Amino acid sequence: MKVSTKVFGEINNQEVHSYTLKNNKGIEVTCLTYGCIISDIRMPDSKGKTESIVLGFDTIKEYQDYSPYFGAVVGRVAGRIKGGSFQLDNQTYDLNKNEGKNHLHGGLDGFDHKLWEATPIEKEDCSGVEFTYLSKDGEEGYPGNLLVKVTYTLNNNDEFTISYEGSTDQKTLVNLTNHTYFNLSGDAKRTVLDHILKLQSSEFLELDNDLLPTGEILNVADTPFDFRKGHNIREGVESDNLQNILVGRGYDHPFLLDHTKEQQISLYDPLSGRKIDIDTDQPAVVVYTGNQLTEDFEIRGSASQKYLGICLETQGLPDSVHHKHFPSCELTPNETYKAVTKYKFSVYNNV
Repeated sequence: MKVSTKVFGEINNQEVHSYTLKNNKGIEVTCLTYGCIISDIRMPDSKGKTESIVLGFDTIKEYQDYSPYFGAVVGRVAGRIKGGSFQLDNQTYDLNKNEGKNHLHGGLDGFDHKLWEATPIEKEDCSGVEFTYLSKDGEEGYPGNLLVKVTYTLNNNDEFTISYEGSTDQKTLVNLTNHTYFNLSGDAKRTVLDHILKLQSSEFLELDNDLLPTGEILNVADTPFDFRKGHNIREGVESDNLQNILVGRGYDHPFLLDHTKEQQISLYDPLSGRKIDIDTDQPAVVVYTGNQLTEDFEIRGSASQKYLGICLETQGLPDSVHHKHFPSCELTPNETYKAVTKYKFSVYNNV
């Protein structure tokens, strides 16, 4: 399978390249050297019409001016870090604060703003791109030189895989994710309110007013957070549950995955027939339903609006450095950070 490439734009006199992976079933994935951004995923619907199923832009300037992390790899640490500081081995590290008094998604100039080195991968049964970036000691306040590798691959079984690796020369924090906004209606013609989400998750994290975990782990039973049998996004948006209201009516919550043999995460749009099944080795997925999307920009000709996309951010638990009962995101020089998430695209013709 081949990889096609072209110049997408320019930042600080450096070219930004796009890479497009295409399989023999009509699935296309386009990604950028800027922020490791997945700028487009295209797939057929139940009637064979191929459209985009993610939110993105056609120019670098739009990504710089408007993007709420559309399609980007975020890090070093995904999510919020309370107070923009943490302690490792009794030493305090102060991070850049880019959301009030807190640190969000790697800071002011996180991985989503970086130019990554890229190497195409072309094999008989798959194609992909390997991205690498060296985050230097002290970047955004984090300790250690962290070498990161992110690999995107697409095969002829309609499977798209994201693999992450990281190594450091000093103890540090690492928790990476991809921040793609999915909309299976095609070309963002509808919101995701009637998308059906199914999660193999019995518990989720309670959030405080800053959208930080309180440390409490709540049971999903008898709440709009119970997606074990699947239900639409609208249920949470219209809910009077205080946690739904807190985040702007919807979801912006970490769900702990049960890691059963069933598909861990499924997203389905009944009208288009498009479906994505997601498996990951990560302990959680943050479900964000675009509650904070504003209306002051366009997305490839469509006006932005709340609930126009849903993010399914597979990762470790946010702010784990302040909650010792959460799985740790600390990385030492004798360890390698590894994470894998696989997306399976399919179409149902009974619509």
